[in-house]
Amino acid sequence: MASSTALALISPLSSPHHRRISRSRFLCSISTPHRHQNQLEFKIPQSLGRASAIALVAASLFLVDPAIAFRGGGPYGQEVTRGQDLTGKDFSGKSLIKQDFKTSILRQANFRGAKLLGASFFDADLTGADLSDADLRSADLSLANFTKANLTNANLEGALATGNTSFRGSVINGTDFTDVPLRDDQREYLCKIADGVNPTTGNATRETLLCN
Repeated sequence: MASSTALALISPLSSPHHRRISRSRFLCSISTPHRHQNQLEFKIPQSLGRASAIALVAASLFLVDPAIAFRGGGPYGQEVTRGQDLTGKDFSGKSLIKQDFKTSILRQANFRGAKLLGASFFDADLTGADLSDADLRSADLSLANFTKANLTNANLEGALATGNTSFRGSVINGTDFTDVPLRDDQREYLCKIADGVNPTTGNATRETLLCN
């Protein structure tokens, strides 16, 4: 009985008809994945190409020249003035309204007679700079260093000078400090050296500093 059952199970597998069916099914099972694989192989490079292009564009945004990134920060043509070393640069007589000089090094720079309304000198170094006759109304001078700067006849009406803005050793003959918020120690120091009358506003420097 056992041998006849075994033969019954083996004989269909060994029949020519069954071998043909099994072989055709086996070939189908092999050929079908190959067709899908070809499709996948065709699609993957396209997706990789698109991903690579996107990655390249994204990378170019981060690798762009810093000078180009800061262009448009002010009206001074296309020149970059923010975070730059502009030591000794001549800006005399130029219209620099709302120009961005944040964190720049402006030692001995020449701003004589320049229009700097609303310009930003936040945390800039203006040691020894010439700002005589400059219009600095509403400019941001916060944390700026004006040590030994020449502010003769400059108009600082409404300028912001909070924080550690320093005027040590600066020349302020005829400088107008109207509505400039100064620390008490800075005001006290400036009152000791203040003199003159601003030729544009007609205001005495000591009066604009609220000196006693």
